Amino acid sequence: MTATLGEVVAALEARYDPALAEGWDAVGLVCGDPAEPVDRVLVAVDPVAAVVDEAIELGAGLLVSHHPLFLTAVHGVPADDPKGRLVHRLVRAGCGLFVAHTNADRAADVGVNDALAAVLGLTGTRPLQPVAPGSREGLGRVGELAEPTTLAAFTAHAAAVLPATAGGVRAAGDPDRPVRTVAVCGGSGGSLLPDAVAAGADVLLTSDLRHHPVSEAREMPGPALCDVAHFATEWPWVPVVADVLTTDLTGKVEAVASRRRTDPWTVHSGGEGDRTAGAAG
Repeated sequence: MTATLGEVVAALEARYDPALAEGWDAVGLVCGDPAEPVDRVLVAVDPVAAVVDEAIELGAGLLVSHHPLFLTAVHGVPADDPKGRLVHRLVRAGCGLFVAHTNADRAADVGVNDALAAVLGLTGTRPLQPVAPGSREGLGRVGELAEPTTLAAFTAHAAAVLPATAGGVRAAGDPDRPVRTVAVCGGSGGSLLPDAVAAGADVLLTSDLRHHPVSEAREMPGPALCDVAHFATEWPWVPVVADVLTTDLTGKVEAVASRRRTDPWTVHSGGEGDRTAGAAG
C-alpha cells in the first residue's frame, strides 16, 4: 500500500495547520509532485546535505523537516548553490520536501513543545502563549515534574533525556534551587521568559540564550534558566511525526525518524564540566 504525496501533505497539514505559522515563516511543500506515490517518509530537524543523503539512501518519497530550507526570497535554485543543489538532488531522487516550522511549534499534543515537555517528564502541560484563552495550541509549554528536584539535578536529567551535543546543557541559577514547575520552549525561546515568570515556573528550558538577558534575569525574581542546543530541544518531535504519519495514514507509508545529529557544533573544550561555576581565574 502507498499514499500519494498529496495525501501525506494533507495528513501533515491536518496536524500542523499552516494557519498557525508566523507570517514570516515558510512552511508547506517545497518541492515534489502531489500526484506521485510515496511509501517511505524521513522526518528530521534540518534539511541539510547529510539528511538528504539519508533520505535518498532510504528511498524516501518525502523528507519532512522542521527547519525551512528557504526563509528569504529565492529567485533561483541553480545546482551550484548549496541549497539549490539539495533541491536538485531531491528532485532527481523523486523525493519531495515538506516543512512544518512555527506551525509545528504551536500545534497541540503532537507539536514540538509537547514533545519536548513529554521527554522531560512534565505533566499537566499547557501553552505559555496560547493562541486563544484555554487553547491547547500556542508557543511553549509549562508543566510539573512528578517529584521536586534541584536545578543541578534537573540540568543533569535534561542532558540525559535529550540528544547529546557538543555544547551539552548549562543552567543559570542556584544549583540547589528547588524545581517542580518547568517551562519549556523548543528552539529560541528567550522571549518567553515573561510568560514563564507569569506561569510561576521554577526554570525555563530553551535554546540560544544570550549573555546579557541571562545576566539581567539572574538579578530579578523569576525562574532559573536552562540553555540547551537548539537541535536537541526540537529533535524529540521527530519520532512523534513519524508515529503520527504511520497512524493517520493507516500504514500506507513507512515513516522513519532521522538519526543524523545536525547540531552544527562539533567540538567542545575548556568547560568546567559538572563543577559549579564560581569566580574566574
